[in-house]
Amino acid sequence: MKSNDIVKYLTQEFVKYIDTPKPERKKRPKEQWSSRWFGMIPMAIRMVIRRREKTR
Repeated sequence: MKSNDIVKYLTQEFVKYIDTPKPERKKRPKEQWSSRWFGMIPMAIRMVIRRREKTR
């Protein structure tokens, strides 16, 4: 993607978010704080730990 495409996409998503009424935005399920702050890393660590426990 070119930088113009990225800016256009982000602008569209931002406008879509702002246009939705606040009560409707609150209905969306929230992410776990660990996923919100650290992305997929906590889930990947949990998967590795579970796999190691199963092999023992």
